[in-house]
Amino acid sequence: MTTTPWPGEWLRGVLDLCVLAVLAEGETYGYALAARLDELGVGTIKGGTLYPLLARLEQAGHVTTRWEPGEGGPGRKYFALTAAGRTALAARADAWRTFATLTVELTSAADRRDRPEEARA
Repeated sequence: MTTTPWPGEWLRGVLDLCVLAVLAEGETYGYALAARLDELGVGTIKGGTLYPLLARLEQAGHVTTRWEPGEGGPGRKYFALTAAGRTALAARADAWRTFATLTVELTSAADRRDRPEEARA
């Protein structure tokens, strides 16, 4: 579980990619997906954020859904990655790695410029 919450604008920019990556591990239902994201360090994702995102991914053809009846309780909606979802994951992951590398390079250069000379030694 993440102890320091990530800024909301960061999560909005990358949450769909993180959800696709978790779904690449295999079919799962919403609560388990949220728990896995938290376990991986993304943080607590509320249902009001997760389920609309899953609906958008389904509309885009990146995930499929199916209902599984519950044993003595409510049923669960399971989500699975489609072939189009795997393609989207690969493309977005590649683009994100490029963007993340650029961000690291830019912020590292800024850190080096802002440090006093004695800190560089």
